[in-house]
Amino acid sequence: VQLQASGGGLVQAGGSLRLSCAHGRTLNNYAVGWFRQAPGKEREFVSAIVWNARNTYYADSVKGRFTISRDSTKNTVYLQMNRLKPEDTAVYYCAADRSPYTSGSSVYYFAISNYNNWGQGTLVTVSS
Repeated sequence: VQLQASGGGLVQAGGSLRLSCAHGRTLNNYAVGWFRQAPGKEREFVSAIVWNARNTYYADSVKGRFTISRDSTKNTVYLQMNRLKPEDTAVYYCAADRSPYTSGSSVYYFAISNYNNWGQGTLVTVSS
């Protein structure tokens, strides 16, 4: 496993958290996505950033509240989560694209099947 997610925790509604996904240096050439899985629900796409950070993608449910970024000098992808809601409660996972240097459409990055390298999750709990 080359990815490690961290930064989860308990926060009140309206608060903020920043998740980090530390990865091996080679994954700087890969898109990285964030997904989440709430209890009893399927894992769903949250956000993705392409290898050179020129494009980012967001699920409608988080658009305008979450921001994804990456720092290749630190081999880390971040997910800044603001104005958190109770429905954001989930285990958050980061994952790397199957192939390097992809430049697909948003549909490509939304698809969980295009990620084959998963980190362990980090739990985010938002209280009302």
